[in-house]
Amino acid sequence: MKTEHEDIYFDTEDIFRVSGARGEPDKQEYIKFHKKFKIVIELFKSTTMNRAEQPVSSSSKNRELQSTTDEIIRICPRFRILVIGKTGVGKSSLINQAFGVEEALASHDRPGDANINTEFISEQNDRFVLHDSKGFEPGEEDNVKTVQDFIQHRRSEPALKDQLHAVWLCFEIPRAGGRLLETGTEAFLTLKRDGKLGNIPVVVVLTKYDMLLDRVERTLDNSAFKRSSEGALKKLVKKKAEAELKDICIRPLQKFAGRHIPHAAISTKGRHKETLAPLIQMTESLVRQHFAPEASVMTSIAQRVDPGLKINASIEVGKRRYWTVLASSTAFKNRVVQDCLNVLHTDIVAVWNFHDPHRYLHSKEFRTLIVNMVEKLDNEPAGAAQTIAIGLPLVGTIAGIMSALAGPAAPIVVPIAASIVLALWVRDVYQTSHAVLQRFMCYIVDLTLVLQTLYLVSQSHELSRRAIKLAVASYLASPMSGEVHTKIEEYDRGLSFLERADRGTLDKIIELMQFYSISAERISELRAQIPAVDLLSNEPWEVEKA
Repeated sequence: MKTEHEDIYFDTEDIFRVSGARGEPDKQEYIKFHKKFKIVIELFKSTTMNRAEQPVSSSSKNRELQSTTDEIIRICPRFRILVIGKTGVGKSSLINQAFGVEEALASHDRPGDANINTEFISEQNDRFVLHDSKGFEPGEEDNVKTVQDFIQHRRSEPALKDQLHAVWLCFEIPRAGGRLLETGTEAFLTLKRDGKLGNIPVVVVLTKYDMLLDRVERTLDNSAFKRSSEGALKKLVKKKAEAELKDICIRPLQKFAGRHIPHAAISTKGRHKETLAPLIQMTESLVRQHFAPEASVMTSIAQRVDPGLKINASIEVGKRRYWTVLASSTAFKNRVVQDCLNVLHTDIVAVWNFHDPHRYLHSKEFRTLIVNMVEKLDNEPAGAAQTIAIGLPLVGTIAGIMSALAGPAAPIVVPIAASIVLALWVRDVYQTSHAVLQRFMCYIVDLTLVLQTLYLVSQSHELSRRAIKLAVASYLASPMSGEVHTKIEEYDRGLSFLERADRGTLDKIIELMQFYSISAERISELRAQIPAVDLLSNEPWEVEKA
């Protein structure tokens, strides 16, 4: 009998950081997930010398800081999804909108063309890999066996990157009295209900929800329009549509798939695009339940619908290593501050996964903008923190910046420089101090919220320097940026022992990021209020003075 062996990589520096954190118990656990296994290592502190107090060797000083997202990408470089549905059901539009690409299945969306084993990887978003199945057409029940074999094959793959992470089973919502499920579909759902497809998440996607809403609205009598406000009318239409959806879709599904079959009604049209968010959130949650954490993080990275999932994934990445020891400085001991900021920057930008072929977000100029933003706000007097309506002041700021331009093609001016010499503190060696802690917290939160603003204005288009400058200028001019720095300063003033503040610092960063997070539904509303902006043309980072 042949025994197979596989090496498992452990980051010893990461292990020692856990065991060497000050103020922690003498016995701790280091946890690592590998495929479907949870590995727990018990760690005991030395009674003679704490590692955090040992002199750092020259090789450790010179070793480049490792990006956490690089390690995640090594384990799971792409979110792998199978989309099943008949031609014309709306698969292409769904994929294009969910992952922010164009023409995902354009050369493949013809009857008879689907090959389930073909991998589709978009140049505009290479963090997901798509498999397509033509669905279960009448008279083609053999396709159920094809899909089942494909799923079983992917289940047996040893590496997380080769496994199938989710299935979207797509149907167009039928008219009342119409049939939702064909014989083949019923057989497939029964396989899932009986556990013969394993734990791979299957989500039913009911497409063209906007058409159902339109049909329901047309059935209302004139009195409903006269006596109801626009908001009340929308709620009435939605309530009636949900009731019809339950009768013609949900009940037939539950008959073959069980009561708890995950499902989402979606539309990719205009003002209804926010319906994609529950589908993405549901998918990420199911992947998180059934796979190693790297798969759910990659799900959040790949999708381009919900900025909240981006923020949550950034937090997950940060908690794995660097954000957990910002106050005690054990991860960055004897490192130059700029190198420390660079690895934090790389991880956050990687999670947002913009279409950035020119790597503007990794450029020296953009990094300098964020550093100088921290420096600028650091030097301004802090006022009392106030609660603001998240999003609205930002939209007003964007509109104000655009209306103040001399013309539609006039360059955007950012009130901080992108090319001057970096602040002196960036060249220093990282040390445990209140000033350093404040600046690192500001850098993490500022960068995250600038990228959220960029997500708001860019709408998955290829990034230009102009779009990035608008995001930076808008965040800097909005009340949000000053309030973030004020709250961080207030938090820091309350600290007595920095070496014991790692947990509180992490919690504060998470609190700020989640407080200022803009939901996918809110993003759609805010985008409707932003004036038309030319962000596809490019311009220099800085405008030359006349």
